[in-house]
Amino acid sequence: MRGILFCVKYFYKTGFYGMVPIIMFKNLVNKFSNDIGIDLGTANTLVYLRGTGIVINEPSLVALNTKTNRIVAVGTLAKEMLGRIIDGVIADFEVTEEMLTYLITKTEKISKKFFSPRVVIGIPSGITSVEHRAVYDAAKSAGAREVYIVEEPMAAAIGIGLPVHEPVGNMIVDIGGGTTDIAVISLSGIVQSKSIKVAGDRMNHDII
Repeated sequence: MRGILFCVKYFYKTGFYGMVPIIMFKNLVNKFSNDIGIDLGTANTLVYLRGTGIVINEPSLVALNTKTNRIVAVGTLAKEMLGRIIDGVIADFEVTEEMLTYLITKTEKISKKFFSPRVVIGIPSGITSVEHRAVYDAAKSAGAREVYIVEEPMAAAIGIGLPVHEPVGNMIVDIGGGTTDIAVISLSGIVQSKSIKVAGDRMNHDII
C-alpha cells in the first residue's frame, strides 16, 4: 500500500501522466475484475468465466408479457418464450440488454470481484454495423467495463488454433443451432464470409 501511495505522489509531483501510470492502473483493475466470454447463439447462449470454464449454458430465450411488453423471464426460465434472438440477428435492443444483464449478473455471482468485468461477445458474421453497435451498447448498459466484439467464425478459428495471423487461407464452418457461419480467414481478418439459416436445429428436425 505504501508503494502504491509513493507512486501516486511521485506521478503527481513530477507531472508524469504518461502511459506508465495508465498501464499500472489498468493492470490493477484487471486483477480485481472478471473476464467473461459470451457466445450469443440463436438456440443457446454460452458464458465462459476465465479461470472457471463454462458457467452458463441456457436457451437464447426471452419471455415477454404481451400486455405490458415487459420482460418476465430469461434463459431457462423462458423456455415457453415469446421473444428470441432471430436468425442470429439482434432483434431488439432492450431484450438484448436484459439478456446480457441477466448473464453478466449471474456470472458475477459465481466469482465476485471489486470492479466490473471485461466482456468478449461472439456475434454472427455478416450483421450490420448498427446491430454490431447495438450489441456493444447493450453490453455496456448491462454493466460491462470493457466490451470486445468478435465475429464467431474468427473466435472459432482462434479457439481451435488455426494460424489466423499468417498469410494463408483458413476456412472455418461454424454450425450453430439456428445459423451456420462460413468464413475464409487470413492475416487476422475475415476475407469472405456467409451466414445461412440452415444449422443444427434443421439437421435434427430432418433426421428425426
